[in-house]
Amino acid sequence: MPLPPPPGVIPLRPLTLGELLDTAVALLRRGATPLLLAGAVLGVAEQAALRPLRTAADVSVPGYLPHSDRLGQYWVLLAAGLAAEAVAIALLGGLAGHVATADLLGERPTPRQLLSLGGSRWFAVTVVALITGLVVGICALAGLLPWIFGYGLAGLAVPAVVIERRGPGGALLRSLALSVRAGLRAAAFRLVGYGAWLAVRVTLALGGPLVLYQFFGLRPWLPWAAMAIAAGVNAVAYPALACVDAVLYVEARIRTEGLDIWLGRALRRDAGSRPDLSRVAP
Repeated sequence: MPLPPPPGVIPLRPLTLGELLDTAVALLRRGATPLLLAGAVLGVAEQAALRPLRTAADVSVPGYLPHSDRLGQYWVLLAAGLAAEAVAIALLGGLAGHVATADLLGERPTPRQLLSLGGSRWFAVTVVALITGLVVGICALAGLLPWIFGYGLAGLAVPAVVIERRGPGGALLRSLALSVRAGLRAAAFRLVGYGAWLAVRVTLALGGPLVLYQFFGLRPWLPWAAMAIAAGVNAVAYPALACVDAVLYVEARIRTEGLDIWLGRALRRDAGSRPDLSRVAP
């Protein structure tokens, strides 16, 4: 009987939280070139889009603290930032989903193949990303607490688009169904992954400008340096969070649908052909 391809970086078994985060970093390394390049572009675009809102809210480096007479503008800035990062993570989830699919099937696509638009379902990914950003932004505006549910439940939609080839509506419903299984396990793990990378982002994005301020004072170039630091940090953090979503999607299907068993049988039975990873879905 033909043997399946060598195992990739995603273990075909249920994972603990620590294993899931480690696997996400390993997946990021597997697709580092396209993910980090796309992350850098989105990081710069995000900073450019938020700059007018920062000006309107009159926040400045190094602390980005709100003023008492601009709290409304500051709240809009906060909600827009959360929405923008949700869009960026979802768009990068398209690439992460392709890297995860190739990893499960023992394939090693080149960066050019991963960035190719052919068969990448970028239109559906973009639609889901915009819907996700809109939902997250509204949840943030509505008191911030609903953001927990908006962010936690929508993260598996893009992997469903790429791996299961679902439409935007079906992918969002699929994300909701997978996220609430096992006592909201996937949603909780997504929030923990976000919190872990948030600590890194806040430390570097706020600490870097603060160090520059201590050494050079409030120079005209300091706001631009702060934006460059934030864009650089997010260029790594956003792809990493997209990989968390891809690994979490696979792990949720392994835990609740037996994807690992089905995939092992399919690779042995259909040696030489590419198994359809959507077939095991209910």
